[in-house]
Amino acid sequence: MRRRRRARRRRMKREVPETWMPKTSLGKMISDGRISSMEEIFGEGLKIREPEIVDLLLPDLQEEVIHISLVQKQTDAGEKSRFKAIVAVGNGDGYIGLGSGKAKQVRTAIEKAATNARLNVTFVRRGCGSWECGCGKLHSISFQASGKCGGVEIVLIPGPRGLGLVAGEAAKVILGLAGIKDCWTRSFGSTRTVPSFSYAIFDALLKTYSLVIPEDWVR
Repeated sequence: MRRRRRARRRRMKREVPETWMPKTSLGKMISDGRISSMEEIFGEGLKIREPEIVDLLLPDLQEEVIHISLVQKQTDAGEKSRFKAIVAVGNGDGYIGLGSGKAKQVRTAIEKAATNARLNVTFVRRGCGSWECGCGKLHSISFQASGKCGGVEIVLIPGPRGLGLVAGEAAKVILGLAGIKDCWTRSFGSTRTVPSFSYAIFDALLKTYSLVIPEDWVR
């Protein structure tokens, strides 16, 4: 019988080991001082393949366990049970990452998911897109964005200052780590499926950079 555990959340801060030896060209460029910020990485379109890069360039990164569940697989030798963890990482100032991991032990699954989330870190476009506000501060998103994963679809709508996050628990955690303070949300489908719901939110945040706004024009 399949068992489910409630979502557990915790904050962690992982330091870069002093003996870290970069293995990729991007890691060597950072070690040599040729790249010193995440903006340069995204500007050059480089792929992050080492989690230590994110820990080094975003020292105030926070980690939240969104969901932990027990998954089972039927094999010739019998049932094989493992834990699956969904972890979100962010600095509360425009950077967010989401990842998953599986292992026989909960702690190992969380560590794998945290590593995968660091490799998926992306920049979120923030702004004041609500017609009710117009303050110009980075407290919400610049325009409406939608995301989908599996049978879940979610729409993020800019909100005025002081509104807060009108969303479910998992959405509040992910949006909070991304640095979004005020936002409306509309969800469709099987939203009780936490993994699909979480990745739908992450997909919507990814699309905040799919539209070019006047500030992006080269003058």
